[in-house]
Amino acid sequence: MNKTITLTMNPVVDKNTSVAGIMPNKKLRCASPAYFAGGGGINVSRALKKLGGESLCIYMAGGPTGTHLQKLISDEGIEQNVIQIEGWTRENLSVTDTNTNLQYRFGVPGPEIKKEEWERVLSLLERRLKQDDFLVASGKLPPGAPNDFYVRASKIVDTVGAKLILDTSGDALLPSMQANIFLMKPNLGELSTVLWVKSISAMQLESLAERFLRENTCEILVVSLGAKGALWATPTEMEHIPAPTVQQKSTIGAGDSMVAGMLFSLMHGKSLSDTVKYGVACGTAATLHPGTQLCNKKDADALYDWIKNNSVKKVIKVPN
Repeated sequence: MNKTITLTMNPVVDKNTSVAGIMPNKKLRCASPAYFAGGGGINVSRALKKLGGESLCIYMAGGPTGTHLQKLISDEGIEQNVIQIEGWTRENLSVTDTNTNLQYRFGVPGPEIKKEEWERVLSLLERRLKQDDFLVASGKLPPGAPNDFYVRASKIVDTVGAKLILDTSGDALLPSMQANIFLMKPNLGELSTVLWVKSISAMQLESLAERFLRENTCEILVVSLGAKGALWATPTEMEHIPAPTVQQKSTIGAGDSMVAGMLFSLMHGKSLSDTVKYGVACGTAATLHPGTQLCNKKDADALYDWIKNNSVKKVIKVPN
């Protein structure tokens, strides 16, 4: 079976808590915090583990928070390969106001990394990646990493005959379009950035998905539409996958859970349509729980059954 390697260049320890009412200039008595390992690729590895899959989790970490991060990942039984750095791993905070059920998320930039540190990541990929493996490059890049870092990683992927799954944003997004991508999962905002359009309406989405595939080296495009599901497209066909309506408790890690669900299906030889359906189910399942708990298999399987039973089969053939 293909091996999955997740890459997280800007990992984080997510601290989640709650308070009854958020107001300025007053000491707020919060509940005891819960801590989770976070960052795009790490979340994919965590969600994949919850689904019954395995992966190698590669990331950079440093300082006491980096040590804490390693323990959190180890406690979940995930194989990891850590590149030690001088800077301290960042810590993000999310606070839920229990009076309004609104969640406030505070993110900080990662530590400045050095050239020799990010070069060690590439050297590790050269040693660990094998033919037909999946490399999931997920999340933003930290300060100090070159904006084309994922393109450099993609050249290693191409050399060994592996497959790149890309889910990034920020300064790395546009330079990463020079990579050879097997599957990319942007949201609407990220897709509009790549295509240099201000916004994307429902009427424009299909034609813009076709344009993206013409202009970039990408086999499969999966556009995340949040509560509306997803649109997947290849150069020859596309399909909209609806998402069930649920009561959301947190959207943290929903996109990463979606990637994990698609990976899990790909590793088990599912069709592309079923692969994206399960991805949407996993992304939706992640929103059922507070904090960064991600999806679980029981919820994901139930939501997948709902999607399969309620989807109108409509695969659009794209003319050559």
